[in-house]
Amino acid sequence: MKVLGILGSQARHGITGQLLQTVLDNVAPGVETETIFLEDYQIHPVAVQEHNDLAFLVKKLVESDVWIWAAPTYWRTINGILKKFLDCLRPELVYTKANGDTIPGQFKNKHYLSITDCYVSSFENFVAGITDETFKAIDRVMTAAGVIRIGEIVCPGTLHLQQLPASKVKLCQRYGQKISHRPRKDDSTLKRYLQLFCMIALMSFLTMVIQQGLHSLWSISNFWFNYGSFVIIFCALLFALLHFVTFWKHRRR
Repeated sequence: MKVLGILGSQARHGITGQLLQTVLDNVAPGVETETIFLEDYQIHPVAVQEHNDLAFLVKKLVESDVWIWAAPTYWRTINGILKKFLDCLRPELVYTKANGDTIPGQFKNKHYLSITDCYVSSFENFVAGITDETFKAIDRVMTAAGVIRIGEIVCPGTLHLQQLPASKVKLCQRYGQKISHRPRKDDSTLKRYLQLFCMIALMSFLTMVIQQGLHSLWSISNFWFNYGSFVIIFCALLFALLHFVTFWKHRRR
């Protein structure tokens, strides 16, 4: 098994690099690791032949089972170094059909971990989600390519930070161990079904509680009133929950 770290930072040993290296340092014995520092390579679209290291980097991706995408967040989104690499990788990641739709390419069912950091404080990132767009950009590309997400690591408040906080070291250590085991093709199916079941069960319970309150206010208890009020209340609660889950989807602290 091989884990490949892709460092899309301007500094090899900055906070982003430290996060990535800490994860790689804590994989299980016997797991091969390698780091690609994107600044060391000439990366251009596939049509550019001269001084283009894209084919070499694609070979590294092919040889690896787990990818770790590590890049800082600039201007509330993914930084340019990694964005350019992902853009140039498009023909390798997906097949484009005649109508412009895409289907996963040769990397389908590989796995990835995302790492980012930003200058803003932990509280501000928790409230505003400054780093969300970086995770979304990586997820968008990986989902199109059929690559399965393992998790996320974020480190806010890096403006004057020289060393990783102890909490982030422990988080990186946990993920180092987690990615050391060859994952199944899709290990999130059961988790998604359980989440869906819990969401429906919770919404149904809250809807029935609210209905009981309505019955105490209005003495209407025919079938169609019960049915209509249940559908309206259930949908309203479900939409609110989905919005909340979507808003807080990515790690912020």
